[in-house]
Amino acid sequence: MTDSRENESDNDHSSHPVSGDDAAAATAGEASARVPTASAVASAPAEAAAAPRAGAAGRGASPRAGASAPRTGSGGVSLGRALSAALVAAGVSAILGLLFSVLTLFSASFSASQPGAAVLGTLLDYWTVHTLIAFVLLAALAGIGAYRRVWTTIIGSVLAAVVGALLGSLIAVTSQGAPVSGDIVAPLFGTLLGLNLMFVIGVSLASVLLGRRLWIRLSGDGEARARERVALVRIPSSRLAEGELTHLERRPVDAELADQQWERYVLAFEEHGWATREVPPADAHPDSVFVEDAVLVLGETAVLLMSGADSRRGERTGVEDSVRDLGLDVVSIDLPATIDGGDVLEVGRTLYVGSSSRTNAEGIRRLREIAGPLGYAVVAVPVASTLHLKSQVTALPDGTVIGHEALVDAASLFPSFLAVPEPEGVAVVALDEHTLLLSAAAPRTAELLGRLGYEVVPVDISEFEKLEGCVTCLSVRVG
Repeated sequence: MTDSRENESDNDHSSHPVSGDDAAAATAGEASARVPTASAVASAPAEAAAAPRAGAAGRGASPRAGASAPRTGSGGVSLGRALSAALVAAGVSAILGLLFSVLTLFSASFSASQPGAAVLGTLLDYWTVHTLIAFVLLAALAGIGAYRRVWTTIIGSVLAAVVGALLGSLIAVTSQGAPVSGDIVAPLFGTLLGLNLMFVIGVSLASVLLGRRLWIRLSGDGEARARERVALVRIPSSRLAEGELTHLERRPVDAELADQQWERYVLAFEEHGWATREVPPADAHPDSVFVEDAVLVLGETAVLLMSGADSRRGERTGVEDSVRDLGLDVVSIDLPATIDGGDVLEVGRTLYVGSSSRTNAEGIRRLREIAGPLGYAVVAVPVASTLHLKSQVTALPDGTVIGHEALVDAASLFPSFLAVPEPEGVAVVALDEHTLLLSAAAPRTAELLGRLGYEVVPVDISEFEKLEGCVTCLSVRVG
């Protein structure tokens, strides 16, 4: 993304847009940069694309053949471990629920005229079938990953307990010779407020408070999620050329070349150990490929954002589904607050947020409310000369903020600032602590970063740069 001051640069590519990235703080590596020749850069997209689609007609179809499949089951852990975890969590929850209900009613019904052993035997006999049914249902829910999130755990646990209670009571009644008819429906449901109430409460509490924790620990789901680095991407719209423009004159966009460049961009993540997940297509939204603007991920929390551009506000629906599939907690920023992901730069535990044409004061205040309890400080940064804050600056893995001086409105707000020689060079994505993804239109910046010990992976994104896009806004990095 660029602005009117870009003409001051002597770079041949100064009409291209720039942006930035929220690279996490870490120490720079020792590897040398790989700065390719111009001919190598030009040929890279076509050679590296695994299976580029045939022009714009291919958009909106199923995900790429080479893309990683959406996460299912227990998030990459072994089947045996996941099954064992589900059985243990369900078994403990069901047994504790049984003991809770038996002991509660035993203490309430105990009398000197009836032996305690007889009372316990009767209660255990009555709830044995209930417990077995609840166990099977809880194990099934654990097996499909319902324990990943608190709210699905609560709903699933209550449903399992209620169904177990109803079916158990129905079996008990029919085993005594009572016919199955409409006459027993009302009394059956009435037990949920009577004899079966303690069973439902006991199983639900045991599952939510203990079963979920057991499942997470035994299945290794939390460990697998922590190990996996995921890049969310979205296929370009067939209407890509109609995207919003703020600081650039509109130029023709080659849709087929854009497809190939997008494929090469995604491949760069996969070649460096990232799993990629395709967000559902949004072909009606020309700018939907710039998926970073729709969501901000802070640890285990995904913040759905409300764009400052009316035409982009329908993009976040598919994004919400994708972050929920990753097991992230989801909160949202809604009107009158507006904020674009391109205005949020994460440097360690600090979020620099651009006050721009897309992000208003309400949006910044709302992000403070969300990010504060998560351990982040929010620093507002005036943005007047570019579309987004990350059109001006991004950060290296060691926390150094980089930017092209002619574009930066408030460099003094950053504790450590390094100027780069090209507007396109402000946008970097940290593939790891030592490797940076960078626009191929910034060879001098690549050389500079190489001298600082980084390996640079150049990607040609010229068709997206025509639309004020860059390497950061084409993905959302998780992990």
